[in-house]
Amino acid sequence: MIEPIRRLILRYFLPYKWMLDVVVWTSVTILAYLLRFDPTDEVWISQMVQILPFAALGKLLLVTSFGSYRMSWRNTGFSDFFLIARMVFVYSGLMGIAILTLQSAGTITISLSIAALELLLGIPILLVPRMAARFMLIYHANSKGNGNGFSKAEARRHRVLIVGAGESGTMVARELQKHPEMGMKMIAFVDDKASLQRQKIHGIPVAGHIAQIPEIVEKEQITKIIIAIPSADGAQIRRILEKCRMTKAEYQIVPGFYDLISGAVSINQIRNVDVQDLLQRKPVQLDMENIRSYIHHKTIMVTGAGGSIGSEIVRQLARFEPGKVILLGRGENSIHELIRDLRTDYPHLPFLARIGNIQNPYTLQTLFASEKPEVVFHAAAHKHVPLMEENPEQAIYNNVCGTQNLVNAALGHHVRYFINISTDKAVNPTSVMGATKRIAEEIVREAATRVQDDAVYVSVRFGNVLGSRGSVVPIFKDQIRRGGPVTVTHPDMVRYFMTIPEASQLVLQAGALNMNGAVFVLDMGEPVNIEQMARELIRLSGLEPDVDIEIQYSGIRPGEKMFEELLTAEEGTTMSQHKKIFIARNTTEPQGTFSSQLELLTEAARSGNEEWLRSEIKSLVPTFSKPSQDKKKRRLNSTQINQ
Repeated sequence: MIEPIRRLILRYFLPYKWMLDVVVWTSVTILAYLLRFDPTDEVWISQMVQILPFAALGKLLLVTSFGSYRMSWRNTGFSDFFLIARMVFVYSGLMGIAILTLQSAGTITISLSIAALELLLGIPILLVPRMAARFMLIYHANSKGNGNGFSKAEARRHRVLIVGAGESGTMVARELQKHPEMGMKMIAFVDDKASLQRQKIHGIPVAGHIAQIPEIVEKEQITKIIIAIPSADGAQIRRILEKCRMTKAEYQIVPGFYDLISGAVSINQIRNVDVQDLLQRKPVQLDMENIRSYIHHKTIMVTGAGGSIGSEIVRQLARFEPGKVILLGRGENSIHELIRDLRTDYPHLPFLARIGNIQNPYTLQTLFASEKPEVVFHAAAHKHVPLMEENPEQAIYNNVCGTQNLVNAALGHHVRYFINISTDKAVNPTSVMGATKRIAEEIVREAATRVQDDAVYVSVRFGNVLGSRGSVVPIFKDQIRRGGPVTVTHPDMVRYFMTIPEASQLVLQAGALNMNGAVFVLDMGEPVNIEQMARELIRLSGLEPDVDIEIQYSGIRPGEKMFEELLTAEEGTTMSQHKKIFIARNTTEPQGTFSSQLELLTEAARSGNEEWLRSEIKSLVPTFSKPSQDKKKRRLNSTQINQ
């Protein structure tokens, strides 16, 4: 019986909701007359017939101006009620004024009680078809499943507990209530805020504190936990996960603020907990106006645009509405995928995809001459430490010669902002890759002495980014997928980590500090033990380390360190205008004439003589050495970095 009615609503009524609103609302006028007067009295019936066309016209105008017909009937809620109430109040008020005017003119006598009945009856009667349609659609979704391949039983299985009763948690709860076809029934919130205890939000109780998750899950038979605190840092997430793991419930998370570029939370963004959530830090406060001032309506070039950092820089740039973004990269597939995504997400912005190699100075000069970039973000580099140990000449060609070519083109075409992406491996480098990145810093710093007064040429130095291609996290995940073993170089090895969005945002912020010639150092927080990260990833996959997945130690590879540093001992830092960005001071000057040393380095790379090549690297970077096996921890945490 219900199914034919549902089809009737979908086919004939929903496409003409405006007409249905007018017809149903006009029937209120008829009902008001029938309730107020004797239906057999021809005088009142005649008056009603005269009034109906005017009532219908007035209601048509209000329905179209208020847009009541545009609201989704499936999701009928308080917002619909208030809109309909306002609309009916306006009509009844206007009708009351019209009745009084007609009475004073002696034209026609209409009882004011008609306007009062219009007000009392209009709101509930206009809500009836909406509630009926909502019931039919929800009943159909629940009886057939959720439309995404779930059976009826599956669609009803989850009893949901939301961790966090703040704005994000309530948004998730509201979305789940609007979409019963998702198969999730809201049961309760938990939150540590004292003022929320024993309160109800959208009819859902705040059942207790985060520490009480295990008891609440057992008592309420919770089957899914959703963590909805985007502002939580890694320590908070780890504390919540500890409680979640004490239950048999599934658990998922709403992304952190770094991932919510739009600032909005939706149920489509809920995902499984990842290792980046465990390392999440408090959201960085960006100086949006200063960033906007050097990006808005400007022509921007990003080298290495297809890579992890380069592509994220492009996405973060898009928020500030640049005039044009040039995506320069060697890998056609990664550039193609990026440009496709960008044109979908930001259809109003012009993106130019350019396949090219920074090792070719003619390509760069031609591109700069034709497109005239005003801002350059240089993220193109060879970054794989062991591979560059085996192919040191390629690290020179790309990281050194490529940077020099790019800087020459930028200087020749008066680029105002040049931001070079560097690495913590440039500090006391024990690898060819790290040494070449240190030389690249010096190339940019030397160029800063030759630019016009208002130009800004800087480098930004930071540690590892989570999830970048070829980095440890994707490798661990792949090994876990294959059933192990997970290979860790050494149980004591530690690294600094930062999420890709956070690093990219701070790179944009560094450019806005307008400190020409600076080498900026990002506050990376505390170093992370790689073995512990591997164990956490195994647990997040629902497995147990050393039981389901074996951990093996492979030994330190050529060029690797046990502990990375963000500064040399002699550098130290000074504070910048931003609390997460520091300035390296007293960087070591290269010995001799810098340009002639670079020429010798290039000659050595072309010669195939690795001993000569490493000697020339040493002359440019005196701290370049083989990695020490000393296990002494040279830690640089967020408090030491200020000293």
